[in-house]
Amino acid sequence: MKFAADFRSIARNALSGKWAIAVITCLIASLLGAASANGPELKLDISDSGANIVFQVAGQTVYSTDYGMNPDIAAWILGGAVFIILAAIAMAAIYFVLGSIVEIGYMRFNLNLIDRREEPEIGTLFVYFAYWKTAVKAKLMQTVYVFLWSLLFVIPGIVAGYSYAMTGYILAEHPEMTAGEAVEKSKQMMSGNRFRLFCLQISFIGWDFLASLTLGIGHLWLTPYKQAATAAFYREVSGTEYTVCAGEGDI
Repeated sequence: MKFAADFRSIARNALSGKWAIAVITCLIASLLGAASANGPELKLDISDSGANIVFQVAGQTVYSTDYGMNPDIAAWILGGAVFIILAAIAMAAIYFVLGSIVEIGYMRFNLNLIDRREEPEIGTLFVYFAYWKTAVKAKLMQTVYVFLWSLLFVIPGIVAGYSYAMTGYILAEHPEMTAGEAVEKSKQMMSGNRFRLFCLQISFIGWDFLASLTLGIGHLWLTPYKQAATAAFYREVSGTEYTVCAGEGDI
């Protein structure tokens, strides 16, 4: 049985010589709603000193007016709140659908990276559009299930999140499965392995702290590292580990 250090080692070996494409692919995936919990956000803050509009992508501020906007103009913008809300709902729906599809593609990218049977390509992010309904249903089921378990208490919600964590990887390899089948298989696969995934994630806490000191820039490299390690974790818990040719090492 492998431990967190083993999965990190596998990830580093797989990323050797592939950091550039891994970082670029992760960045694109994040912008499209995968590999990150935060998508594009537009925030409006009004105070006595003025108004500030902030545009963020993946949790990082891309543009800010720095309270340079006249409060009257900001108030006029708020007057169209209904239209803004409707537009926001539409954008959120589109972003959810797109993110659900790209997320599975990104998981396939990381499996290719770990397996080293074929060159990882950025285009892998978009190969599951034919299965968009399954991708969206699976993501929606996970979201609803985690939310419902969270109503009981915080801990059950966290446990549920770990139970369904492998759903995307399963669909990346078996897109013909239904969303329900993938969710159920993930639940079975993670039985007895939830704490192991938690330990893997918590093992990056030191790197998370260091990345935060770089104003988030370090996460451009840290996130691909985490995702590759999680793909290696999936390979073990799913029993689908692949051994590369002699002389290349055992992944």
